[in-house]
Order: sequence, then structure tokens, then C-alpha cells
Amino acid sequence: MADTYDLILKGGTVVNHDGEGSRDLGVRAGRFAAIGDLSRASAGEVVDCRGLHLLPGVIDTQVHFREPGLTHKEDLETGSLSAVMGGVTAVFEMPNTDPLTIGAAALADKVKRGHHRMHCDFAFFVGGTADNTKDLAELERLPGCAGIKVFMGSSTGSLLVADDAGLRAILKVIRRRASFHAEDEPRLTERKNLCIEGDPRSHPVWRDEIAALKATQRLVRTAHETGARVHVLHVSAVQEMEFLRDHKDVASVETTPHHLTLEAPDCYERLGTRALMNPPVRDAVHRAGIWRGLIDGVVDVLGSDHAPHTLAEKAKTYPASPSGMTGVQTLVPIMLDHVNVGRLSLMRFVDLTSAGPARLFGIAAKGRIAVGYDADLTVVDLKRRETIANAQIASRAGWTPYDGVTVTGWPVGTVIRGQRVMWEGSLTAAARGERVRFLETLAS
Repeated sequence: MADTYDLILKGGTVVNHDGEGSRDLGVRAGRFAAIGDLSRASAGEVVDCRGLHLLPGVIDTQVHFREPGLTHKEDLETGSLSAVMGGVTAVFEMPNTDPLTIGAAALADKVKRGHHRMHCDFAFFVGGTADNTKDLAELERLPGCAGIKVFMGSSTGSLLVADDAGLRAILKVIRRRASFHAEDEPRLTERKNLCIEGDPRSHPVWRDEIAALKATQRLVRTAHETGARVHVLHVSAVQEMEFLRDHKDVASVETTPHHLTLEAPDCYERLGTRALMNPPVRDAVHRAGIWRGLIDGVVDVLGSDHAPHTLAEKAKTYPASPSGMTGVQTLVPIMLDHVNVGRLSLMRFVDLTSAGPARLFGIAAKGRIAVGYDADLTVVDLKRRETIANAQIASRAGWTPYDGVTVTGWPVGTVIRGQRVMWEGSLTAAARGERVRFLETLAS
């Protein structure tokens, strides 16, 4: 008797840990059940994937979806819709909401808000502060927690941990890998007078590469002292990347499509305040250094740092204009365009966006196309040529810094736990997002 499945994806090129090849995929009860020739099998749904590449579901480990408190910019529903429209199957969301995600009640509230309302799977970071340090060992083990996130710069109030003593206290009590926004707050304060009103080109002058390097050096030193594992978010400077390549024993590295794609001063002259982000997009020397780190294997993961603001907010005169831009929906097409021009291989892209996140954060049953794993897929057409437009962006913010940019390589399908959620630009299923599970906290 022929095997039966809930879903068969036929004839696509599967890209996975063991290479690329034409294979069929059989899905049963939300998980991969067979890989290979399924021509004799049957299924409730069969999808012809000839001409398409099937990648392990893309996991974006840095997004800001603004809920609760700032939902005029974004919320969990609209942010996750933007994710699945861009081929992203799971996201890790950040704690700088209102109220801050710094306690068990706030985390549980987010998990409840996200359950079957978010379109993709999800986990949430808990912010590390001077006030909740004693609770972090417990908080990082709660259901739906992606880990602890610490702002060494670019934050305010209790979410800012600018001193080494506070940093050391946090790293001494946690056990999971913690994520850090590494900019040196004293240097940022000292150089604030270098902002030129009305000139966003002065943003990377104020928030210079030394601010990034100093914070990262302090973080790595403290990680060595405490035996902690740290993850440096959105690395933006060549000096920072060169330093981190010698400290991979304790530090993992993220960079963003923005820092790999945009370049100063052009981006500020073209986009004005819409190009602002923290840490800033820098010049060609830094962009080349980040690419070197990616090619050499120093970079472990890509995160979009999706941080939406309304166009009205972004239109304020610099430096009153907020930093941050949309990115979760454009991560896949922007990086596939880099693949198509030969800057990185498709296998490397898969490692940066699925295997890498699973490895670093200990994600359970995601990150590979393998029997028994969640049937998460990012289905792409590597030859498809499209022009990115604001009108396509599902984020409540409704804009992208890549408006008008033509790319080769496009996400045509998002499959989450065996359910086709997006296909050919249309939402094809109701929101059924579930919390991501982690190997270090499976009992939670």
C-alpha cells in the first residue's frame, strides 16, 4: 500500500545540511515524514514545486513588533504578517515595548497575545536590567523566552545597562546565550554634540565605530571573566568584526541585510532620515569588512532588526527622528539577490538563517529539513525578478528603504508546521503561530 501524507511538495530542489538535490517532501502531522522519491505516495494536498528551491524555514532572530504600547507603528499580527509574506517562518521579538518585557507577567502576556494571532512561530526576549538581575536565571527558562537581551547603549531607563558592574552581574547569573546591543553609552553621550541638526549623514559620526568596538571589547572581556556565552547583535564596523574573529569561543555574531546592502553617505543622501538605524549604516570600508566577516565564517546569523516607525515619525528633523527601519519582509529577497550576484552561496544563506539560529539558540526541531523536524519551509524562485515596493509591505509602517529596488530571487511560499501560510504573494491560512521551543528549556 502506498504511503499517505497530509502534504507532498513534489519536484523542488531541496537545499539542506547535506547539499542540494531534487527531492519530494512528505509532511504528516506538521512534521517532515519522508524525503526522497514520493511518486507512489498520495496526500491530501500535492504541490508542484518544479523550478523552485525549498529551504529550511528562515528564522529571523531580531525583530521589534512594538506590542504592547506602540501599536500605531506595528503589532504582533501585522509584524508577523510581514514576516510570512517575506518567507520568514519564525521570529524572536525584542523587549523594548511599553511596558518593557522584563518580568514573568509581561512575557506571559506576549506569549498569550501571540498564540494563534501571529502568523509565524515566535519567541520573545526578556530585557536584562539592574533591577531584575536576580530573577534572570528563572526568567530565561520560561516558556516562549528566546533568552536575555541587554542594551549597553541606545536605550533609556532601566533597559540601559551601561556599566561593567551591571553587565558582570547579569552574565554571572544567566546560563543561556544572551544577546547584546553593543554601543558604548559613555562615548555616545560624549559625542552627542557631533550631531548636525538636519543632517542625518552625521549619524555615523556621532555613533562612530569606536563606540561599537569599545562596547564589544568590554562585553567579550566580561564574558571571559564570567564564563558566559554572548551574542553580539548587528555588527556594523570593520574593527568590531576583526576583534570578534579572535573571540569566537564566547561570542557569536549577527549582522543585518541593511549593513550588508546600504552604504554611507549614499543611503543618507537618498533616503534621509529613513536610513537611520542604531548602530548606523557606515561607509564602504565597513560594509566590505562585514562582508569579509560573513565570507570568513565569523558571522553566525542574519537578523533583520525590523524596527518600524511611521513615515511621519521618520520625517522629523534629525536628530529628533527615530532610528529603525522595516526589514523582516525584505530579508529573503535582498539576500537572495546577493546570492544571485555571487556574494554568498545559497548554502551559506541557509546556514545564516535556519541552521545558524537553531545551533546558537538551541531551537528544538527547527532549522533543518529532516524527518521528525517541524515542516517549516521558505520556498523561493531564484530566477524571479521583482521590484520591491512600499505597497507590498504588510507592516503597519507601510514602507521599506528598498522601495524601487529590483532584485533577482523571490520568496513564493511560506510553510509553517506543514501548513501553507503564504503562496505567490497571498495569505493562504489563518494565523496559527505557536511559541518556539528550546532544547535548554524543554520542560517549560
